[in-house]
Amino acid sequence: MTCRFRCGNACAHDVANTSDNPYFGDVVAQAISRRGMLRAGTLGALAAGVAGVGLAGAVPALAEPTEPEAELLGHSSGDIRFTPVPPNKEDALRVPDGYTSAVVARWGDPVTADAPAFDFDKQSAEAQSKQFGYNCDFVTLFPMGANRGLLWVNHEYTNENLMFRGYTTGAAATEEQIKIALAAHGGSVVEIERVRGTGQWKLVTNGRRRYNRRITAQTPMRFSGPAAGSDPLKTAADPAGRTPVGMLNNCSGGSTPWGTVLTAEENIDQYFVNGDKVPAAQLPYISRYTITTGTPASNRRFDRVEERFDLAKHPNEANRFGWVVEIDPFDPDSTPVKRTALGRLKHEAANTTLARDGRVVVYMGDDSRFEYIYKFVSKNRYIPGNDRHNRNLLDEGTLYVAKFTGDSPATEIDGSGKLPSDGAFDGSGQWIPLVSGDRSYVDGMTAIEVLVYTRVAADKVGATKMDRPEDMERNPVTGGVYVALTNNTNRTAAQVDEANPRPSNKHGHVLEIVERRDDAGEKTFAWSLPLICGDPNDPATYFAGYDKTKVSPISCPDNVAFDRDGNLWIATDGNQLGSNDGMFVMPVRGKERGHLRQFLTVPLGAETCGPMVTPDQRSVFVAVQHPGELDGATPDKPASHWPDGDQPRPSVAVVWHAKGQKVGA
Repeated sequence: MTCRFRCGNACAHDVANTSDNPYFGDVVAQAISRRGMLRAGTLGALAAGVAGVGLAGAVPALAEPTEPEAELLGHSSGDIRFTPVPPNKEDALRVPDGYTSAVVARWGDPVTADAPAFDFDKQSAEAQSKQFGYNCDFVTLFPMGANRGLLWVNHEYTNENLMFRGYTTGAAATEEQIKIALAAHGGSVVEIERVRGTGQWKLVTNGRRRYNRRITAQTPMRFSGPAAGSDPLKTAADPAGRTPVGMLNNCSGGSTPWGTVLTAEENIDQYFVNGDKVPAAQLPYISRYTITTGTPASNRRFDRVEERFDLAKHPNEANRFGWVVEIDPFDPDSTPVKRTALGRLKHEAANTTLARDGRVVVYMGDDSRFEYIYKFVSKNRYIPGNDRHNRNLLDEGTLYVAKFTGDSPATEIDGSGKLPSDGAFDGSGQWIPLVSGDRSYVDGMTAIEVLVYTRVAADKVGATKMDRPEDMERNPVTGGVYVALTNNTNRTAAQVDEANPRPSNKHGHVLEIVERRDDAGEKTFAWSLPLICGDPNDPATYFAGYDKTKVSPISCPDNVAFDRDGNLWIATDGNQLGSNDGMFVMPVRGKERGHLRQFLTVPLGAETCGPMVTPDQRSVFVAVQHPGELDGATPDKPASHWPDGDQPRPSVAVVWHAKGQKVGA
């Protein structure tokens, strides 16, 4: 069921990347040696140069942190002290002893002041456009004083089988059901407040809620950047190619130093029909993005209410999705902006940091088997307080794709998970430029083509094929960049290499990048694998060298985040160990490096999204996506009753220590 509704059964299709780009094991070692760069195990020495954690995310400073800033960052050993939650199959949000959880917002909760109360059996598109959307994913919080803030939440996709009684296919759905699904996509801005000085937060329900807002698949938007107004983005409804409508399948994201949201469109291919009927010149690009051909029964059939989703009639409409969208949560009248300079792909992440010289850097993953890791570096520098200047920074810059090299002989990477003789899966890498403004670095492709068909451009420059690159986040203490690589069961024994040391990689791993001189603007880096997921009793797993008898089992890392002490928090999606998905925390430096512990588990059938730890480390937010999403489940026979004891409702929850202590500590 999850495969059908979230990604259009992507894993049942052929791998989209048929390029002959080499795998790690095929690449000749680059000139930059890992031996000449800091090893991941010594990242504690890199604390200098990163500071300033705000509720909206971590923003590195350009110099050493001052003493008060260092205190705020919590440059401690990052010790974790809680009893791990054991693996389980309970229909509940399980948290450690001494902790409490509560729902902050659930599907259907009123967002705007004029929204009606939710009624499962009397839904309408008009009501849904004012209510909290379905399947929450990325979560971030913007401060409004010590006890209030604006919560942004992505609504990735809809599961009509669980939303409507008697639903079978998009072809048989009522038009109102299709319109409800369109309105349930997108995102929500909701004002929340702290409860009586604790770590709990709740929706602000009184007053006019001036900031509260729903963004949907039908919200007017605009394109910005080099590809705006280009031919591939023009349609009959928008001949200028500048005003797209709506956003779809927004998975992870990030925030900017100037206080806006970056939300990333991911599996956009499944929403269209008749991809095989576009002009012949477009067919190679359609297949590279796995756009739906024909009208399969699993399709939601949005084209029945909005013709633009039929590519036989509007062949460019699919090109208007797959972007990073910037939204101002503090201006409910602002128009969301699709930033074309960041490229078009199945975006999973869009997390920002600053280079040493003040340029803005955005890290992005492309969440499919054998796809790539990207970053964007702005042309101009961030100027604190200069909002007019900063709002244009993501329109000019250079888009890069990553190429990785292992540093051990191929004979030492045998697929067993045994470490090579140098004691680590590691190596070096480089960021290969794809496009900068109107200049293309890719032979045979214009700058516009690189931005609209970014996957094809990355194929051509020999980027490295990865195992479903998902969320990417920079550690606010060490400066290391961490990438969740969820899994790839299609990797064969002949394709294992130092960065992908297991065939049929069903549990995934976490990649750590240390950029040269600890500068996000650099073009070279070192990498290592601090975490290779699975059952700790499996010799093919690795927990940064920590004693595996003391760690929690983990499978399928998806989203990552950091607390102020620089501990890595991991949310999982698709646990292959027989337990519910969960959230985990792991120190990445010091004697506890690799000591991974499970902090919570989500209910039956759910995926763990978020996570987001507040800067005071008194609260951790978790998005519980698709509870009860198990094959055969229906509203008349639900597989989960979380959170309210009746129909399952995707929700954002908050967890806090009952005695006010820091979460995890």
